[in-house]
Amino acid sequence: MQHFPVSSSILSTPHLGAWVQQQWALAVTDCKLLRAGINHSYLITTDTDKYVLRIYSLGWRSATDIAEEIRLINTLAENGIPVSTPVTDASGNYIHNIMAPEGERHAVLFTYAKGNKIITYPDAMHTTIGHTMAQLHLYTEGLSLQRTTYTPETLLVQSLPLLHAFMQPGSEELEYMHTMQGKLLDILHHADTSQLRNGAVHLDIWFDNLNMDGHNITLFDFDFCGNGWLCLDVAYYLMQLHFTEPDNAEFRRKTAAFLQGYEAIIPLTVEEKRLLPALGTALYFFYLGVQCQRFENYSSIFLSDTYLKRYIMLRVKRWADYCDANGLA
Repeated sequence: MQHFPVSSSILSTPHLGAWVQQQWALAVTDCKLLRAGINHSYLITTDTDKYVLRIYSLGWRSATDIAEEIRLINTLAENGIPVSTPVTDASGNYIHNIMAPEGERHAVLFTYAKGNKIITYPDAMHTTIGHTMAQLHLYTEGLSLQRTTYTPETLLVQSLPLLHAFMQPGSEELEYMHTMQGKLLDILHHADTSQLRNGAVHLDIWFDNLNMDGHNITLFDFDFCGNGWLCLDVAYYLMQLHFTEPDNAEFRRKTAAFLQGYEAIIPLTVEEKRLLPALGTALYFFYLGVQCQRFENYSSIFLSDTYLKRYIMLRVKRWADYCDANGLA
């Protein structure tokens, strides 16, 4: 019987473990799936170490995109920034290809970030993360990657039409997004760009992409790295902090701790601080667009009209309303 084509597959862990052992010459004792999303992550275990294997989804990142991600990570590691680093095979190659049922997919092996993920953590750790992000920006300011450049159009204009395939026309939530899009574009198009630092951004630093080991942190998952205003990273972190800390007093205190850590290394300009609320909302637009664009990676049950309405009203609008009433910095 002829095999029917597929658009996305989850690879067999025993076969994948054997493949990793062959490609990287590691004595693999276990391979298990950690997460299946836009990319699939597998925990690779040997007698002495652990690694994370990322299998990129078909058509998600080009070989050039991945090579630039690796270049950025290695640059940061060479300058003492605590990051999970890519691992070469015996021939010095970082990127391998797998012929999955849907087509050729790229694979990269990374060192395992020591420690664990913690959703809520003390103020001092937010200060440490702010300090680390600023140190990262010291090396990424002025750095250009052959990857996406995040502009107001990338974040707001290209993303919103993707929601239409999953939401009822004329719904209150969709109308809210269209109204907010106009307001945000006006704010960002009138930004004083001379006061905004440019360079390479991570664009996904929050608790889910860092591990904590005592007082130390390790950053990972640079899949969304690209070019843009460096304050995008700051805005994204604060937007996600607002989601994980529903108590406003707690959020304000931890925001102050994070910014204290960041500005101990690099003071934010007045214009960067002014734009943080708008940029945080714009990043909600962008990531909602990613979810819709990669619909098959999120499943039809998860990504629905009901889900998007709840997301918009309980996350996007709640963040925007808080910023309107309280500001950030």
